[in-house]
Amino acid sequence: MLKFMLACIMLMPLVNTWWAVQSSLFILTFVLMLYCHHDFDNYMAGWCFSIDSLGYILILLSFWITALVVCSSQKVLKENNYPPLFLLINIFLLFFLIMTFSANDYLLFYISFESSLIPTLILILGWGYQSERLQAGVYMLFYTLFASLPLLVSLISLYNMSGSLTLGLVESVKGADFISSIWYVVTVFAFIVKLPMFLVHLWLPKAHVEAPVAGSMILAGVLLKLGGYGLIRVLPLFGEANKNLSWLWVSISLVGGVVVSLMCLRQVDMKALIAYSSVAHMGLVLSGLVVFGWWGVNGAVVVMIGHGLCSSGLFCLANMVYERVGSRSLLISKGLMSFMPSMALWWFLLSAGNMAAPPTLNLLGEISLIISVVSWSKLTMVSISLLSFFSAAYTLYMFSLSQHGKYYSALFSCCSGKVREYLILMLHWLPLNILILKGSTIMYIL
Repeated sequence: MLKFMLACIMLMPLVNTWWAVQSSLFILTFVLMLYCHHDFDNYMAGWCFSIDSLGYILILLSFWITALVVCSSQKVLKENNYPPLFLLINIFLLFFLIMTFSANDYLLFYISFESSLIPTLILILGWGYQSERLQAGVYMLFYTLFASLPLLVSLISLYNMSGSLTLGLVESVKGADFISSIWYVVTVFAFIVKLPMFLVHLWLPKAHVEAPVAGSMILAGVLLKLGGYGLIRVLPLFGEANKNLSWLWVSISLVGGVVVSLMCLRQVDMKALIAYSSVAHMGLVLSGLVVFGWWGVNGAVVVMIGHGLCSSGLFCLANMVYERVGSRSLLISKGLMSFMPSMALWWFLLSAGNMAAPPTLNLLGEISLIISVVSWSKLTMVSISLLSFFSAAYTLYMFSLSQHGKYYSALFSCCSGKVREYLILMLHWLPLNILILKGSTIMYIL
């Protein structure tokens, strides 16, 4: 992975040439794909960095989403809104993400995990739409830092106990007494906020609504996955405590998922609706992770990849509508099928992916998660049934309200879609549906 970190550093002098950075990111993504047949049982070791199959998949997703982010942010270049600085921030963010997913030391993982917050904050504050972006930035900063400082104390305690913070060498915490349970909650809480779980999710809709399209795409596509990745790395250290307290996370996330789904049904802001739907999806992912069975962990990773592609595509679509109509409100952005007929197909395809319809990757992941959580407790069937139903309901609500009806009378002419926009949407949708053919291989690798 060091060679890809060096490639990111080498991209930095090219920030004055937009097309060079854009094409280089796509080339690096396709070069990274050549490693997909590598034997990940033997780590690709480097200085303080190593990569297994999970890290590889998430690094590939990071490269893919960042390339699409640069491709979809042409408005920054067109309006000359500091494009070199914008590219530099995105490259820095990609660099920190590669560091996070390939770190083989818990402290290095923590530092790069927190470092990814800084470029995201700059994206929201620098290129956001409205003055409320300051409040959104503060929300995101305080929620994340409030939860992550206790994690640092926990990692120092683990170092004092084990004498090492290298992955695989840290001694697991024995027993499930009061101290171990508190230690477990403190460690896990930072990742649960980042995921985010219901009750600590308020920063996410605010950040999404105020962020530019680049911020929304990379936040939904990759940054939410940091929480899931961190849980997979940390939960094996707290086996007994996790077994005793998993009921807490499962109940909050499943009941919270149903509540958030009902909130989605009364949203009128397009970006807020997609952001709240992310909280509902991540609730099911969290349930599968804390149960920590084979089906649960693999299903969670597959849903994280599928959600990253699908949610990023939906935010991209919402931005395309916003650029033409000038509003994110579903009350104004109605009748888009008459207004932009070619784009209606992409709305339908990505909405189908959001409700986990076949043949999307989300379907495979959600079936695995449902098997895992229901085998843990039959009682969860009630919440999962409601969650699945309302997931389809709010997605259809968004699609039907935005596509059907009489379009806003102030609109008089519009470009239905540029080739670049269709290419971006195709590059979101194609992996989402093609990867299910290799879904069993992904689960086997993991």
